[in-house]
Amino acid sequence: MIESVSAVPAKKAGALHETVEIVRTVATALVIALVLKTVLFQPFTIPSASMEPNLYQGDYIVVSKFAYGWSRHSIPFSPPVFHGRIFARSPQRGDVVVFKLPRDGHTDYIKRLIGLPGDRIQVKGGVLYLNGERVPRVQTASLKEDSGYGFTRDVMRFRETLPGGRSYMTNDFGTGERLDDTDVFVVPEGHYFMMGDNRDNSMDSRLPEEVGVGFVPAENLVGKAQIILLSWDKDVSLFKPWTWVLDAQPKRFFQVLR
Repeated sequence: MIESVSAVPAKKAGALHETVEIVRTVATALVIALVLKTVLFQPFTIPSASMEPNLYQGDYIVVSKFAYGWSRHSIPFSPPVFHGRIFARSPQRGDVVVFKLPRDGHTDYIKRLIGLPGDRIQVKGGVLYLNGERVPRVQTASLKEDSGYGFTRDVMRFRETLPGGRSYMTNDFGTGERLDDTDVFVVPEGHYFMMGDNRDNSMDSRLPEEVGVGFVPAENLVGKAQIILLSWDKDVSLFKPWTWVLDAQPKRFFQVLR
C-alpha cells in the first residue's frame, strides 16, 4: 500500500514537469519566430492588382527586414518605442518596397520606389519623367486582362528602364487615365516616391497622403521584397482545401523580384 500511495504523487509530478516543458518549448519557438520576423524576414501576401504584371493577388512573398535597417515599424503593431532607423541603409531606386501607409502608420503597402530625396517626378501622357528626363520604355505586348469587375480591358505592357539600368515590366491602360498627367513632385529630404507597376490601377505617391500615399517617410519602410515564395490564384479559399492544390501557380514559385 505504501508503494502505491507514493507512486501517485510521482506520476502527477512527472505530468506537471512534462506540461511545463511543452509550454517552455512552445514559448521559445514563439520568441524565436518573433525575433526572426522582426529582425530578418517577414512573409506578406499580395492583396491587390496594383503591382501587376510583377506581383499578382495571391502571391506570397518574403520581405527582407534588414535591407534598410530597422525602425519601429519593423516590430509588429509599430509600437512607439523609438524614432528613426537603426543601422539605416539607403534603398535603391527601383526596389520593390513594403512600407506603412503614412496617413495611418499601420496599413502595409507595397510599391516600387521611383523617387529618391531631391528627385523631381512627373507623369506626362502616361510616360514617367525623372529630373526632367523621359524614362525610356519599350512596348512588349498588347493583351486583354480581367478587370476584376466582370469585364476585360486592353492592356499595353512596357519594359521601363530607370537611370542606372534597373528594368521591369509595367501595365498601361492607355492614354486619358486620371493619373496619366501630373504636376511635378519634388521629393523631400528623408522621404521617397512610390508607384505601382500597374500604372493606371494604383493608389500611390501620385495622390496626396489624404487619399493616396503621398511621400513616404524613411521611417515607414518595412523592408525590401525579395522573392515570390508561393502563389495561388485569387479565388483560392481557406475553407476549400482542394483549391490549395487546384489554384496553386507553381510557375510563380521562387521567383526573384527585380
